[in-house]
Amino acid sequence: MIGDWRRVLVLAPHTDDGEFGCGGTMARLVESGAEVRYVAFSIATKSLPEGFPPDTLAREVREATAALGIPEAQLTVHDFEVRTFPERRQDILELLISLWEEWQPDAVFQPSVHDIHQDHQVVAAEGLRAFKRTTLLGYEIPWNNYNFSYGAYVSLESAHIERKVSALAKYASQQHRKYANPEYIWNLARTNGINVGREYAEAFAVYRVVA
Repeated sequence: MIGDWRRVLVLAPHTDDGEFGCGGTMARLVESGAEVRYVAFSIATKSLPEGFPPDTLAREVREATAALGIPEAQLTVHDFEVRTFPERRQDILELLISLWEEWQPDAVFQPSVHDIHQDHQVVAAEGLRAFKRTTLLGYEIPWNNYNFSYGAYVSLESAHIERKVSALAKYASQQHRKYANPEYIWNLARTNGINVGREYAEAFAVYRVVA
């Protein structure tokens, strides 16, 4: 399945969500020659720790996606205000529909529909509406998911996890968060891998598979 995808779209409500949810998978896809586009909807200016300039996350996401092998031309960063996505549903839906019409990706990675963060919920719900004609998978953000359907696993090698950890390390403004700990990232990848008899893996909810 993954080897057949040439155009892959990753939707991140906030910068770093995509790296947490499918950073290893992005590294594997780039390695395989797929074109991976990353779209972040918010640079979460109001959530930055004191002392960081407002454009910090816009810069950090460029560095993080570059660490995964994604060219800057394939990165789009919007500036929706954090925690206001429910008020901007239609704007977000129209952006997503435009992405489909412009590019028609073979697969889309987005947050789980069971993610409890209001911004993540909007991107997940509108993603279901916008990408009805292609493979659609939901990535896990464990601290936001009280219910998650482990329907698909992407097996990964240590080099892919190393790239994921390297990408997340680019977010200097987020290193105070406990889930940014590299040991946690490695352990989650090991756990998912063990569950399917692989060394490492990332897990996804399956919303649609078009083969």
